[in-house]
Amino acid sequence: MGILANTVSICQFQVLGEVPDKDLFAWAAPRLAKNAFQPIDQGAEELSVGWVHLDDFKANDFGNPDVYRRDHSLCFTLRRDQRRVPAALMRAHLESALQEHLAANPGMQRVNKHKKEELRDAVRGALLARTLPAPATYDAVWDTRSGRLTFASLNAKVIELFETLFKQTFEGLRLVAVHPYARAAQVVESALRPALEKANGATSEAVIDLIKDNQWLGWDFLRWLTYRSMTGDSRYAVNRPGPAVEGEEFIAYPNDRLVLAGGGETGVQKITVAGPQDHFSEVRTALLGGKEILEAIIYLEKGEHLWKLTLKGSLFHFASFKAPAVKLEKDAHTDQDNEKIAIFYERMHVLEEGLQLFDSLLATFLSLRLGADWGALNQAIAAWLQED
Repeated sequence: MGILANTVSICQFQVLGEVPDKDLFAWAAPRLAKNAFQPIDQGAEELSVGWVHLDDFKANDFGNPDVYRRDHSLCFTLRRDQRRVPAALMRAHLESALQEHLAANPGMQRVNKHKKEELRDAVRGALLARTLPAPATYDAVWDTRSGRLTFASLNAKVIELFETLFKQTFEGLRLVAVHPYARAAQVVESALRPALEKANGATSEAVIDLIKDNQWLGWDFLRWLTYRSMTGDSRYAVNRPGPAVEGEEFIAYPNDRLVLAGGGETGVQKITVAGPQDHFSEVRTALLGGKEILEAIIYLEKGEHLWKLTLKGSLFHFASFKAPAVKLEKDAHTDQDNEKIAIFYERMHVLEEGLQLFDSLLATFLSLRLGADWGALNQAIAAWLQED
């Protein structure tokens, strides 16, 4: 689903590098146009990748700033069209081509390797020409004030494709994933930054090391949130900047589905605890057995509004992120273009507010995890796990 849908899976990046001091949008336009998507439905090409409009995957013209600019945000969509030939169909047609070649050459007992590869390429090309390309689109919104870019996919291959095309399009810029340690560094209180740096388990600044060696962030966060939801108060206060007012109260808790994993005699063992949780008995048993919570469905409530997301604890990806529905009141003067723009702003508002609530929740956890009282709190969590 696209970023304008009520439910979307997203990851975030920080855009690093030298950007123009003045008109970033005018600078970006020819670069987007140069790497715009080119249709392949009339040819036989296997793959085409490029940029299209956020709200129209058939449009690839970036001459008008209105199609890619939304206030301070730069918006564009990655479109990938690909032809695929089913393996069974390929085998059947190749076998027919091989038999035809042998029939045309009676003295030949078998088709040599070179000829077989030649026939394979010919068959594949013919089948590709008869196959319509399947389109797929993935939205991106780049907040040029903060440098934060939100991308609507969690597929590793799609993310890699997006990063490659982004780097090709905007030379000199690069994307760095907002992984758990990076997100923690952005939301933690300034007084606790030395404690966070001390707790950093990575021995280098490489992103892969910062992720792999700081898995404790996701594990401890989800364990604490589960404990807090069962034994304490699930109310929190907004403490990070964003659409919600600082100090506003919201509720946060995990429920419905938690995934845990840990090492065992037969290797890594993973279990899924599904359904509404009254006492988290299965979860506590798994935690006592040495497993950690890898992901969980988290609910965020503020007033009458509800956000629901599946947090991937190792990467802090947000899967199936459902925000309050956007309802646009239209009148006789509302045209289609203005309606699209209004929906975008409303949608991004509720999405950013949900992320603001999550960051406030994370900041609250970090104030405890990195504070002087964590030892006592950790003991309380351990005691709770052993309760009958």
